[in-house]
Amino acid sequence: MAAIVKNPFQHIVEPLDPKDPTQQFYNLSKLGDPRYDRLPFSIRVLLESAVRNCDEFLVKSSDVESILNWKQTQTQAVEVPFRPARVILQDFTGVPAVVDLAAMRDAVMKLGGDPEKINPVCPADLVIDHSIQVDFNRKSDSLHKNQDLEFDRNRERFQFLKWGSKAFRNMRIIPPGSGIVHQVNLEYLARVVFNQDGFFYPDSLVGTDSHTTMIDGLGVLGWGVGGIEAEAVMLGQPISMVLPEVVGYKLSGTPDKFITSTDIVLTVTKHLRQVGVVGKFVEFFGPGVAQLSIADRATIANMCPEYGATAAFFPVDEVSIQYLEQTGRDAEKQAYITKYLKAVAMFRDYNNVSQDPDFTRVVGLDLTTVVPCCSGPKRPQDRIAVSDMKTDFEACLAAKQGFKGFQMAPERHSAVVPFQFNGKEYSLSHGSVVIAAITSCTNTSNPSVMLGAGLLAKKAIECGLSVKPYIKTSLSPGSGVVTYYLKESGVMDYLSQLGFEVVGYGCMTCIGNSGPLPEQVVEAMTQGDLVAAGILSGNRNFEGRVHPNTRANYLASPPLVIAYAIAGTVRIDFESEPIAINSEGKEIFLRDIWPTRDEIQAVERTFVIPSMFKEVYEKIEKVNERWNALVAPTDKLYTWDPKSTYIKSPPFFDGLTMKLQPPQSIHDACVLLNLGDSVTTDHISPAGNIARSSSAARYLTNRGLSPRDYNSYGSRRGNDAVMARGTFANIRLFNKFLNKQAPQTIHLPTGETLDVFDAAERYQQSGVPLLVLAGKEYGSGSSRDWAAKGPFLLGIKAVVAESYERIHRSNLVGMGVIPLEYLAGDTADSLGLTGRERYTILMPEQLTPRMVVDVKLDTGKTFQVRMRFDTDVELAYFHHGGILNYMIRKMSEN
Repeated sequence: MAAIVKNPFQHIVEPLDPKDPTQQFYNLSKLGDPRYDRLPFSIRVLLESAVRNCDEFLVKSSDVESILNWKQTQTQAVEVPFRPARVILQDFTGVPAVVDLAAMRDAVMKLGGDPEKINPVCPADLVIDHSIQVDFNRKSDSLHKNQDLEFDRNRERFQFLKWGSKAFRNMRIIPPGSGIVHQVNLEYLARVVFNQDGFFYPDSLVGTDSHTTMIDGLGVLGWGVGGIEAEAVMLGQPISMVLPEVVGYKLSGTPDKFITSTDIVLTVTKHLRQVGVVGKFVEFFGPGVAQLSIADRATIANMCPEYGATAAFFPVDEVSIQYLEQTGRDAEKQAYITKYLKAVAMFRDYNNVSQDPDFTRVVGLDLTTVVPCCSGPKRPQDRIAVSDMKTDFEACLAAKQGFKGFQMAPERHSAVVPFQFNGKEYSLSHGSVVIAAITSCTNTSNPSVMLGAGLLAKKAIECGLSVKPYIKTSLSPGSGVVTYYLKESGVMDYLSQLGFEVVGYGCMTCIGNSGPLPEQVVEAMTQGDLVAAGILSGNRNFEGRVHPNTRANYLASPPLVIAYAIAGTVRIDFESEPIAINSEGKEIFLRDIWPTRDEIQAVERTFVIPSMFKEVYEKIEKVNERWNALVAPTDKLYTWDPKSTYIKSPPFFDGLTMKLQPPQSIHDACVLLNLGDSVTTDHISPAGNIARSSSAARYLTNRGLSPRDYNSYGSRRGNDAVMARGTFANIRLFNKFLNKQAPQTIHLPTGETLDVFDAAERYQQSGVPLLVLAGKEYGSGSSRDWAAKGPFLLGIKAVVAESYERIHRSNLVGMGVIPLEYLAGDTADSLGLTGRERYTILMPEQLTPRMVVDVKLDTGKTFQVRMRFDTDVELAYFHHGGILNYMIRKMSEN
C-alpha cells in the first residue's frame, strides 16, 4: 500500500478570513507563478483541484506542473487527473448506476472483500426526472394523472432508488415531481464554491447526462460522462483526461429586441460545429457576455454537446452573484463565494480586457447579427432562419434521404389526408404540426423565454386565435418555480386556453417521453406517408427520438413553439403569411402578437423573485407524499427479485476473479452492423417506447406483461435482459446491409434478415465474435452507458469508426469494448470494405495509448487502425476487462 504523503502545496494554505483560521483555502495566487494569470479560467479550476488533492499517488506534482504549463502542453495529449467536487445523476442513468453499485457489492463480497467499501466518497445527487410521460394533456388534471401513472409504472424502480439512498452514504435522491435535473442543479444544488471540511474550493462536477454542461453557465465547471465513469468517480477514482485545448468565444454587441436566448444558442451551436470544438473546452468572454443573464448563459452551456465541446464555461461575475440572490441563496454564501473567487483570481469582469486569458484560438459572434431561428429537421446543429423555414422544409421533402432529406416523390408533395377528430373533420399534409411541446431544461430554466411564451399566448387569445385540438400540446417546466411565476404574472390561464397545460415536471418530450398521439392522427400520417412535424423547445431532435411518427422535428424557443402550434404547420412564411385568421375573418400576423424583450423583462423583474425559489426548494425533498410513503428495504446488500422485469442483477461480473487475463486478439469476427455517419446513442440504445414487434416486447410478453405495461426502454435500464434486446432497436437505424431504416440486420452465415438481438444471439451460440463498422461521429448524442453495455452483451468486441463522440468512446472503454479508428484518409468505402468479410484484429502483448494495430481480412487484405485507448489509465481499465472490474479488484484487495 502506498505511503501517505503530505500535500506538497500545504505552504499556500491560508485562512480566507484572518479572524477565522478554521476556514482555509489553497491560495493559488501564492504559487508565485506568472503562468497562472494567463490560464483560461476553466483550466484554473482543474489546477485548483490538482493542487488541493495532490498526494503524489493519484495526483502528482508533475500533474500540477502540466496544468500550469497548459499553454505548451495543450496540444501534446498530456494526461492529467481531475477530481470533481460532486456527481449528479438522473434516474434513467442513475438506476443502472445504482444497479451496478449493488452488483459490485455482491462481487466484492464473493472475492472476500468488504462490500461496504463500494460507497460514494464524494457527494452524489440523483434527480428523478426522466420517468414521467405525456399520457394526458390539454386537461387541468393532466399533471396529477401523469404523475399517478408515473408512480404506478415505476414503483419498483423508485423503491430500488429509495433503497440506494439509505444503503449508500453521500447519496441524495430528489423525488419525482421536483423538476428537471439540470434546472434543479442550477437553481438549488449548485454550490458555486464548496465550504466543506474546513476548506473553500470551487464547485465542480461530472454528471451522467450529457447536458450536465448547463451548470457551466453559472461558472461551475461540469460536463457529462458515462454512467460507468461516474460510478468510478463516486468511488473516489479521479477522472483521467487529456488536458484540453480551450477555444475562446468572444461575444460582442447587443441582440435585437425580438431575439430570444434560443435564437442565440442555435446560432452558436451551428457556428461552433463549423469551427470544430469536439473534445475541447469553450470559454466565453467579451462585453457581450455581460449582456446575457445567467439563464441565457445556461441555455448556451446546456447545448454544449450539440456543438461537440466538452464544456462551455462562463466564469463567475457579478451577474452570477445577482442570480444567486434571485434564486434565494443566502447572503453569507454569496459573500464567501465572491471573496474566495476574487482571492484566487477566478472572479470575472467581462468588460475588463486585461483579465482576458490566453486561449488556444479565439472565435466570436456579434449578437446584433442573430436572427430568429429553429433547428432541424433531424439534427440540432442544422439551424434555419425562421424566414427560411417554409422553403427549407420543402427542399428537404425532395432531397435525398439524409440529415436534410426525406426523398419524397414530387407528386406526393401536395398530399392531403382528411380525418375525423372529436366529431369534426380536419386534414394533415406534409409539414403539419402534430406535437408542440414547451419542454426541456434548455429553455424552461429561462424566465425570459417562458414569460415570452406566456405573453404571446395572452396576445393570441386576445386576437381570437386557437390551436387545433388534435395537436399534442404540452408544458413540462423544469421546476415548480416556473409554474409559480407563470401563475403570479397572470399568463398561465392563456397558455392553458391554447392547450399548453402543465403535464409534469421532468424531461418529457425532449427525451422521447411524448406519449401516444391520437390514433386518428397516426392513421392519417401512415395512410398518406406524411412527413409530419414536432416542434419543441428542447435540445435534441434526432430521428426516432421525439416520437416514432414525427419524421421532422424542430428545436425552437417556447414562443415559436406556440406560434407554429397556432399555425398548424411549419410550411409557413411568418413574414408574408398570416399565422391564422380569427373568427372575425381578420388576418393575424406573428408580428402582431410577438412580445418585445422590454415587455418580457418588465414582467420578469416584477414576478421572478427570491421568495418563490425559497418556498419551492425548502420542501423539495419532502413534498411528494407518495415518495414519502414508499417503503424500501434497508439491507446493505440488495435482495434481487428473480421475477422483476425492472431490476435485475447484471451479468457483467459473473466469473470475475482477482487474476488478470492478457489482451486477446480477435479472430474471424463477423460484422453485425454496417453503419454510416452520425449514429447516435438513440440509434444504439433508444430511450422511448418499446415497439410491440420488438425482441424486448417478446421477452416482456413471455414474462406475462401486456403491451400497456411495457413502459419505455429508459425506464427498464435496470434490467439487462430488456436492454440487450433493445440495443440497436431504433426503427430509424439505417443499416447498409439492408439499405433501409429498420432495427434489423443480416445474419451473414445464413443470409436471413433478423432483429439485431436475434442475429447477435445466433452468432454468440456459434462462438463468433462481432464488430460494428461505422462512419463519423459514432455515438453522438446522450451520455448513455447502455449504448456501450448493450453492444458488450451482444458480443461486440470492437467498433471500427471514422471518429467517436467523446463520452461514448469513454463508455466503450469502460465496458472493455475496443474503439478502433480508421487512419486519416481511410474509410470503409476507400478500403473497399463491404462488411461481409471476416476480420482478425491482432493485439500485441505490450499496448500503448493510441497505438496502431493491424486488421486482417479473410480476403487476404490487411489495413491498419488506431486503438482509441487515449491514456495509460484507459489501458489499465481495458486490461481489467473494464472500469468496474478494475474498481472491484481494487476494492477487494486486503
